Amino acid sequence: MTLLTTYEKEIMASQSNNHEPSGGVLALMLGAIGVVYGDVGTSPLYTMKEIFNGPHAVAATPDNVLGILSLIFWSLILVISIKYVLFVMRANNRGEGGIMALMALALRHRNQQRQRNIIIALGLFGTALFYGDGIITPAISVLSAVEGLQVAAPALQPYVLPITIVVLIVLFMFQSKGTENVGLLFGPIMMAWFGVLALLGGLSVSQNPGVLEALNPLYGLHFFLGHGWHAFIALGAVVLALTGAEALYADMGHFGKRPIQLAWFSMILPALALNYFGQGALILRDPTAILNPFYLLAPSWAMYPMIGLATCATVIASQAVISGAFSITSQAMQMDYIPRMQRVHTSTEAIGQIYVPTMNRTLLVLVICTVLGFGSSGNLAAAYGLAVTGTMMITTLLTLIVALDSWQWRPSTAYSLVAVLLVIDGAFLGANLLKIPQGGWFPLVVGGLLFLLMSTWRSGREVLTYHLQKASMSLTGFISRLNAHPPLARVPGTAVYMSARNLSMPHALQVNYAHNQVLHERIVLLTIATEDVPTISDGERINLDALEHGFYRVTARHGFMETPNVPKIIKLCRALGLDIDSASASFFIGRETLIPSDKPDLNPLQEKIFLVMFRNASSPIQFFKVPPERVVELGVQFEV
Repeated sequence: MTLLTTYEKEIMASQSNNHEPSGGVLALMLGAIGVVYGDVGTSPLYTMKEIFNGPHAVAATPDNVLGILSLIFWSLILVISIKYVLFVMRANNRGEGGIMALMALALRHRNQQRQRNIIIALGLFGTALFYGDGIITPAISVLSAVEGLQVAAPALQPYVLPITIVVLIVLFMFQSKGTENVGLLFGPIMMAWFGVLALLGGLSVSQNPGVLEALNPLYGLHFFLGHGWHAFIALGAVVLALTGAEALYADMGHFGKRPIQLAWFSMILPALALNYFGQGALILRDPTAILNPFYLLAPSWAMYPMIGLATCATVIASQAVISGAFSITSQAMQMDYIPRMQRVHTSTEAIGQIYVPTMNRTLLVLVICTVLGFGSSGNLAAAYGLAVTGTMMITTLLTLIVALDSWQWRPSTAYSLVAVLLVIDGAFLGANLLKIPQGGWFPLVVGGLLFLLMSTWRSGREVLTYHLQKASMSLTGFISRLNAHPPLARVPGTAVYMSARNLSMPHALQVNYAHNQVLHERIVLLTIATEDVPTISDGERINLDALEHGFYRVTARHGFMETPNVPKIIKLCRALGLDIDSASASFFIGRETLIPSDKPDLNPLQEKIFLVMFRNASSPIQFFKVPPERVVELGVQFEV
């Protein structure tokens, strides 16, 4: 395991070639602290309170407190430090992370269709659960902070929900500024937050240093042996300390692996551990502190400043999953698992920093509905955890495939490590399954609906491609036909026909020729192909084939984190001898109109869903940056 495989050397070489975000390590660490670690960094707000004061509360005895602290600390070590920071983050697809990038890596060496279908199903369901996490995280984080007002002044309780909603609206409005600007703004605030966590926790531990005995994992083991089933149920609340681990991996493309790893071990882990142990020490001194051990760590004069800082920190915590959702959405669009949506690159230097307006608005509406529906962080805690643990287990399984196929690990080594991780993931997932009646159903419903949408879109696109292939003519046959029956005329200029990857002949060309019986002097058949890597250099992007009768086939390859730009593609063709003026060329795009069929290829529910999604997808003119004043759209109708 200490020797680099050929694949790892290639990845390191590619990362040194601008696949890692540019900038100094310290600056990227600051940005990572501001964006990546907000979620896991605000877990102390509610984790201990939920364990000792939730619906399945653990009695606040000294042995129980030490046992819970041991479970939290070793969960942070095993799950976040070892699994995510050291193991899963090795599975970076040329610098990009997240479950979609991981799925692409897992598919790379698997050619059997059955295996590919299983990997795709796992990846899509994990992605759907991640979106569920992205809805719950902002809701519970901001609610838990604003609820501190109830501790300081119970009369302010009616204002908790309105203030929470206003804070969330401001947060989502700020997303258009971009991850880089958000990170630079939030980084110093989160530095202060983690400093306060460590300070308050350290002061409390100094009053009860015996609490550090919980660093011994035997205390966690004794807690399980002594409480049995109740201890297993308690894991459903312990997992709250791990929220944000998946967002940490999904945000890797924003800041790079090394800054995220350095920030975790140098600052985040020590601050979190100190604060959890400080809360435990406080509960040992005063068992009534279980009502809200986080806020009661602070002196009374600092209560309102702590509420303000905690609110800022929880707003920032939401940023981790929101940024991750943008990354996952972008990857899913390029890999054709969801319809095209407008996306904005917010940095000219880091290609992974993007903003997706439609996803931003959708998340805001769903988060506000979640806040209003559950009403308190305590109610949301029951819903929280199931989406996180489900995604964690899927990530472990996909990383096992990558370790075997791409890293060339010995099966004994890979299976041994993954078996340990799956036991931990399975324990947390099982404990959270018990919370389904209390609210755990919510992320399952959200995940199930999103999985249905993504799988339906994928199936519908495959059906549409089949019909296009069935109706298309062979390009070789078309050119041979021109030899026997030349067109009535060759119109001066260049016509660029957008062509699907699997089609020999663009349908728009067939329709145009059938109606007009004329062709342009030069005809470019442009196919845009998405590969299973995040980015592709311009030198490797274009493949050009010159055919008879002025026909040229151009294939432009893009990574799943890149947005194709047709004018830029046209410029790159000049280096290969095909000089096209975008300002004078005509761009022909086929517009498919889909209608329900008497003998549908999809089941009735999928058919209705796909038709709605297809009609609301972003126009290819906008998505591919085609000059709108030079576009000619030709319609064709298909039954699905």
